[in-house]
Amino acid sequence: MRAGAVEHVVSFGRWYVRYAPGAPGVAALSVQWLNPLLRDHPRRIVTRSRVGVRFAVDTRDLIQRYVYMFGVWEPHMTCWLRRRLQPGDTFVDAGANIGYFALLAASLVGDQGRVVAIEASPAFHRALLRQAQLNGFTAVRAVNTAISDRREELTFTLASARNLGANSVVPYDGPTASTFAIEARPLPEVLLPSEISSARVIKVDVEGAEGKVVRGMEPMLDRLRDDVEITVEVTPERMAKLGDSSDELLATMARHGFHAYRLANDYSPESYVAALSGPVKVPVRLRGPVVGESDLIFSRVDAETLP
Repeated sequence: MRAGAVEHVVSFGRWYVRYAPGAPGVAALSVQWLNPLLRDHPRRIVTRSRVGVRFAVDTRDLIQRYVYMFGVWEPHMTCWLRRRLQPGDTFVDAGANIGYFALLAASLVGDQGRVVAIEASPAFHRALLRQAQLNGFTAVRAVNTAISDRREELTFTLASARNLGANSVVPYDGPTASTFAIEARPLPEVLLPSEISSARVIKVDVEGAEGKVVRGMEPMLDRLRDDVEITVEVTPERMAKLGDSSDELLATMARHGFHAYRLANDYSPESYVAALSGPVKVPVRLRGPVVGESDLIFSRVDAETLP
């Protein structure tokens, strides 16, 4: 098949996956053909998410490929944030990567709101700045630093260039795509007092270092607004390699009046097809210990589910 014909087929397949997720064959098309093709023969292109935010993407990377294919990353978290954030709110994104959630938040809080996008990787930080400029967002304050429970230098390792979201300080002895070292600070030292007192949602996605981040956050937890909600991606196995535990994290949040909820998440292409064609998942009260990688939402609301 000629290159031009392949491009037409890719464009149609992407349109079909994005806008007809409930149609016959969409899951097979995305899993068996479109996803591996875009991964192994990457496109570098500007695309729009389902909420209209523009992204310059390289489809070799998992996050950017899914934004190009489906128009969304972590669809249930995306829907939850769209219900939470209002014009004028403050959103803090610790572990912002290329800025998907930071720019989603910027589109929701508007020029009167505030987005603090914190990213350790200098390369991702630069990409985040370009994405914000591409959309003309002026409410984004991008900070190139790592977050920990104390001031220290951390070394990050990226195992594969096909998943740029996997930069981690967790010890790793396999082949690596890149490494870098950067100074880390506790989150209260990175945020301005006005950002701490006005934060509506704080999102933490730090690939195993969430125990250190939450421990460093503890001095500011009682200074947050009453309706603040904090979402943390918890990875018990990675945490254990750093000497932390999800039980300790849960106990820290409980001491400050937060109840834990779990939000469904799955990174397989077929799960995205199901999410876009089926009902939106809501956070459900966490019962028992954290088993496996989980998206947790901490809220002072005491209920079985979060609206």
